[in-house]
Parts: sequence; structure tokens; C-alpha cells
Amino acid sequence: MSRIGVFICHCGENIGGTVDCARVAEATRAVPGVVHSVDYKYMCSDPGQSMIKAAIREHRLTGVVVAACSPRMHEPTFRNAVAEAGLNPYLCEMANLREHCSWVHEKGEVTTAKAVDLVRVMVEKVKRNQPLQPIHVPVTKRALVLGGGIAGIQAALDIANSGHQVVLVEKSPSIGGHMSQLSETFPTLDCSQCILTPRMVEAARHPNITLMTYSELESLSGFIGNFQATIRKKARQVDEKLCTGCGLCTTKCPNKKIPDAFNEGLSTRGAIYVPFPQAVPNKPVIDKLNCTFYKTGKCKVCEKLCPTKAIRFDQEDELVTLEVGAIVLATGFKLMGTEKFPEYGYGKYKDVIDGMQFERLASASGPTAGAMKRPSDGKEPETVVFVACSGSRDRAKGVPYCSKVCCMYTAKHAMLYKHKTHHGKAVVFYMDIRSSGKDYDEFVRRAIEEDDVNYIRGRVSRIYEEDGQLVVLGADTLQNGRPVEIRADMVVLATAVQAQDGSEQLAQKLHVSYDPYHFFAEAHPKLKPVETNTAGIFLAGACQAPRDIPETVAQASGAAAKVAGLFSQDQLTREPQIAVVNRLPPPVFSYCVGCFLCQSACPYQAIEQEEIKGRDGSVLKTVAKVNPGLCQGCGTCVAACRTKAIDIQGYSNEQIFAEIMTL
Repeated sequence: MSRIGVFICHCGENIGGTVDCARVAEATRAVPGVVHSVDYKYMCSDPGQSMIKAAIREHRLTGVVVAACSPRMHEPTFRNAVAEAGLNPYLCEMANLREHCSWVHEKGEVTTAKAVDLVRVMVEKVKRNQPLQPIHVPVTKRALVLGGGIAGIQAALDIANSGHQVVLVEKSPSIGGHMSQLSETFPTLDCSQCILTPRMVEAARHPNITLMTYSELESLSGFIGNFQATIRKKARQVDEKLCTGCGLCTTKCPNKKIPDAFNEGLSTRGAIYVPFPQAVPNKPVIDKLNCTFYKTGKCKVCEKLCPTKAIRFDQEDELVTLEVGAIVLATGFKLMGTEKFPEYGYGKYKDVIDGMQFERLASASGPTAGAMKRPSDGKEPETVVFVACSGSRDRAKGVPYCSKVCCMYTAKHAMLYKHKTHHGKAVVFYMDIRSSGKDYDEFVRRAIEEDDVNYIRGRVSRIYEEDGQLVVLGADTLQNGRPVEIRADMVVLATAVQAQDGSEQLAQKLHVSYDPYHFFAEAHPKLKPVETNTAGIFLAGACQAPRDIPETVAQASGAAAKVAGLFSQDQLTREPQIAVVNRLPPPVFSYCVGCFLCQSACPYQAIEQEEIKGRDGSVLKTVAKVNPGLCQGCGTCVAACRTKAIDIQGYSNEQIFAEIMTL
């Protein structure tokens, strides 16, 4: 016989201000099976939890219903309290009176009546709850970090320093990411390479980190604590074990007319190259698309000159399979493509460049060795116009969101230009200034007040060339839209931050969610900001949304802390609300007919095939079986099953029908 206890929470004024909680408690006492019903102002508080524990012991309760806020907020809290009183925690259910009632209705009789109905529904459900036990799965204490930018490096170092093995995978020939391309960083203007390079070297030399550059994730299977990742280690055409990084091959390569991607096309490189001088590992790679040997079958100059005979023209891609327990996604971002700005002459005029190209011009390791020279003729620009929000917050460009870092790096660019060209004129067109980080607003004010950067609030409508100069047409909205025309020697566009190419395909491989702009989506924006909807996969940096360096590093350390917490135990405890294939006594065994429609529908590959054998060992039936480690309890298989042979534990068909019938 059921003995249910009901506990109504006022949630301060959140519920109590709209719902008559005392009347709900009184009405619930009349529901069959309810032996105790009470209301309290804050049920989640220590006195409230103590009230629940005392009632379980005093009234010998077989089930508990807490009518309060969202189960996502406090279901673990109340289940822990129930468990401390000696009752199975899965015999506790929550009725959501806040989001489902008080927050969406006005105060009145109907609202209170709805609250009573919500409680009655959960009473009928909990009557049919079964005691469940958490699922225990072993944990492989090795992490996979995808992406070798500052986010991936920070996450890998933090996990490695906590005593666990890490495999750091980067698709480029070197780790470092976009931060390695920067000249200086805001708001301190310290050298990017000076703070990044030691981290890169530390990651490469750390005994707990295995570095896999020029590699990409091929496939992923398994579940939290027990993933199987296949990594494609692309052929460098260079034996990394034999190569000493002397650089002779890169200097002697006869084909040196290939645009250098690291310098954003502002310089050229050879067909065999090291991405940048501080690259880690400092080993070259052959660009097969542009190598003369692969195009004509002739050349091999690098092979002839290599003192260690490390060149391998016949080297093939290698597939490496790894067992890992957790994954950190740190794949970074890209800037909006040049083809999106025909009105600004991008791609037509050499002196209209983007922010990353300006970084390379300003960098001491860049194509001009840090000298401020415009790309068209190498002359020092006397007037430079910086256009913020180029593509960002622009629905016409498909980017309605703010790219977050543009205001700050535009101010930084203007300051760097003024520091290098003291007599030069810097003009910034902006929509509004968003500088919310520590010392950020002071940094922007410094650009305006100390470095004499002219800020104009308005949009640029068009850029064209006339008499060897760029003409920038805009409007000053602080002066009633007064037209502005500026003749400039160079224009720098702060282009929008976008999700990395291939993010959608990677998300599908990993079974993680992504937003309409292909940034990876967190499980919850407040409660689980570094977790994804797939357990064991975490997020770090600009792969989730536009991020600056401090925020990226903080999020990477947060993701690493989650991984370290996961690895702190030998076995992982998971919630048992997963799918199960119902079993029946012989000779039926199961309603499952073996159509395996559920297997094709399952997004987590959690459905397996199981043979039911007779006493003589013959196969009587092949039925579906749920892998408890893989199943996420989404219920897709339940909906797909034609014979209703599958249920979700805690959400069976019987329970759902009982909830409906009680209404």
C-alpha cells in the first residue's frame, strides 16, 4: 500500500505569491495514498529538508512528492535528503509549480487548482515508481583535447598537472592557434608570443601530454569514461623522429611562391615549411598540393639536402585508435571571409585588410618585421581607418550576434599604429563600445585620450579608391547623421568571429549540440557552462562563442577541473533513468520482435543485439538490449518501438498513462 508524503514549497514569492500553497497542501491530503501533506516557505533550506526526513521516518513513507521549482534546480537536493532518511532516492519526484504554474499564470482560483492537479499527477506517478540503483561504469583516465590553441593548451596542462594522461590533437602542423599570430594582447599590451610560447613548449615537454599535430578526429564511439577515438595522423612526408628541425630543407625549396597562411597571405613560403619560427613541434611539413614533385614527379631538392634523410615522399596517413575517458573541445574560431564585404572593396583593394592581417603587419615576426607598411606598395600609411563591427551584429551578413572582442582589439590596433607611426592619424568607426572586462574600459579610454585616436560613432557605407588613396564614406550619428568622408592610406576591418569550418560535421561525430551559427552548445548556460549534452564532453574557448583570451583560459581551466573531477574516481556513477527492454517469463521472454528499428533510431548507438538461448544452447530469439553506459535516456527508442517493448526507467508507459488518467 502506498504511503505518499507531499511537501509544498512557497519558493519565497516565486510560487507563494501566485499559488495558495496552504490550500494545495490541504487539497492533496484527500488524494488516495497520501498520508502526509504540508507546505513550507523554503523547502530546499536545511529546515525544509529536515522536515522531509522526519516525515519519512514518522509516517513510514513509501514515496515523496516535492512541489517546488524546476527539477533541474533541486531534484538532486531532495533526492539526497530522501536517501539520508533511508528511502530510495528514486522514490522522490518533483512537481514543478514554478515554471509550469506560478510563473505563467496570474494569481487566482484557477492557478491554485492547476497546482493541485500538477501535484495529483506526480502522486500517481510516484505510486508506480520502482527503487532504482545508480549505474557504475569504469573510467579510462586519459583525456582527449581537440584543438591546440591557448584553450586546448591550458586545458591539457591543467589536466596533465592533476596527474592524468592527455592526448592533445591539433589539425595544423603546430600548436598555438590564433594567439600565435597576434602581435600584442589587450589590455596589458604584452607580447603574445612571450606569454604563449613557454606554454607551448611546456605542453610539448610535459610527461603526461602526448602531442599529435597535423591530426584530426576521424570517428568517436563509446560513452563517458569509455570513449574510443580514432585519430587521423596526416602524413607530413617528414619522419619526425629523424628530423632535427635544422631548417635546411625549408630554405632551399625552389618553390617559394605559395601564400603563407600564418601571415594571412601577406608573404609567401616554400612547399616544405614550418608554420612560424616558434612552432611546436619545430618540424617541417610538405604541402602536397603545391610541391613540385607531387605535381610533376621531379625536384626532390629537400630529400637530397636533408642531412638526416628524414624526407618521406611515400609516407601515408596513419589511423590511431585511443581509449579515453573524457574529451575537451577547444577547436577555436575563424574570421568572416573576405567575400562578405564587396561594399568595402575587400579583395579588390590591397590596402583593405582584416584584423588578423594587421596583427601580422604589427608583429615583429611578421612579413614586415613589425614595421608599419601597407601591403600595396610598402609605404608607411599616414592615415588608417579602423571599421569595427564589420559583419557582426548584422543580420544581412548572417551574424546577428556581437563578436565580443572587436571593440577591444580595434582599440589595440589603433594604439599599436600610433605607437609605430607617431605622426599618423587613426580613425575608428564604431556602432557602440562594449568593453566589459577588467581594465577594458580604461584601455579604450587610453586609446582615445592618450593616443589621440579619433572615434566616430557611425557605420561605413562604402569604400572606394581614388587617386591612389582609399575613400571611406560613413556617417556620424552623434552629429545627426552628418556625412563623413575620409581619405585613408589603409583600412582595417574588424571582421566577425565565426565558428570554425567543419564544426557541424565534428558536432555530429561527437553527438553534441550546436547553435544556429554552428558554435557548440553548452548543456545549460548557467549551471553547466562548460559541459555539453553528451556526458564526458566539455567545451573550452571560442568554439562555444566569441571569447577573449582571459575568458578562454578561465573556461579551459574550468573544463579541465571537470575532467579532473571525473577522473578522481575509479568508477563513474550515472543516473539510472535509461531505457530498458522489458523481459517476460518463458516462452515469450520479451515483447521485442527483433526488428531493431530502435537501433537505427538511437542517436547514441546504445542499442545492441542479444541472443536468447534455450537449454540446449540453440538461439531461440534475437532481441534488443540497451547498453547502460551509452544510453542517455532520451526516449527515442521508446517512441520508435512498434511493440512497446521498451520503457524508460522512472518514465514507463504505465506511469505516463496513470498521470494522464488522474486528470
